[in-house]
Amino acid sequence: MTLDCEVVQTRSGTPALRDKLTGEMMHRTGPMIEARRLYLEPSRLFVRLREQGSEPLVVLDVGLGAGSNALAAWRCSESLAGPRRRLRIISLDRSPAALALALAPEHASAFGLLDSAGEAAQALLTRGRHVALHTEWQLRLGEIEAELPEFGIEFADIVFWDPFSPRVNPGLWTYAAFAAVRRACRGGATLHTYSGATSVRAALLLAGFAVGVGEKVSEGKYATCAATSPELLAQPLDRRWLDRLGRSTAPFPPDAPLDALQRVRALAQFV
Repeated sequence: MTLDCEVVQTRSGTPALRDKLTGEMMHRTGPMIEARRLYLEPSRLFVRLREQGSEPLVVLDVGLGAGSNALAAWRCSESLAGPRRRLRIISLDRSPAALALALAPEHASAFGLLDSAGEAAQALLTRGRHVALHTEWQLRLGEIEAELPEFGIEFADIVFWDPFSPRVNPGLWTYAAFAAVRRACRGGATLHTYSGATSVRAALLLAGFAVGVGEKVSEGKYATCAATSPELLAQPLDRRWLDRLGRSTAPFPPDAPLDALQRVRALAQFV
């Protein structure tokens, strides 16, 4: 898929990238604000980098876009003093077009790309990899179904899931896609996404994640946090949500198994 983007201003005056073909915008509340509120802070990256461990902490960044989420993680890692783990960021996307546009001189300031993080993003775009004092950042272009298996299984500690919506990019919001990502997660991993759609949460549950309510996105809408264990969630979905699932007109993604509702109802999270 060829991505054709433009920079626009939202009603609040913040910059956003808009896909010309679909009209869908990235980061309506501002790229740096949204990255911090929906991905960096809920993932507890500062805390996790302080954990003991000889292996790098791995962030799987699905939907690079303008690089805002990955750059928030990059800045966090590079600014942290004292004993800490290295950070490895693996960004996956079909196209680098959005990052290239954000790096253009007339837009770089609006997207926070004038400092060393901008230099890292430019290196990523040019060479596909950037190595800093505490952080390695890698870019893989292609379809997630083809790219993920090359990294093996159980390698990711944190997943930022930020592709275009199911309306625009349905293949990345399926049971199969989330099952592939679940296989990529180590024990103790968490996944964070802006979507609070019933079918997305159900797909994550079917894929083997425990699922909970995330940060507030807008009035009446909340992001989603998922994890390898319910104990890692601040607000797990409860039986009230399960009851609403049974009444929903669009409860599951199209590739869900025929007995999807029975499977979800039997999950330990709801027993």
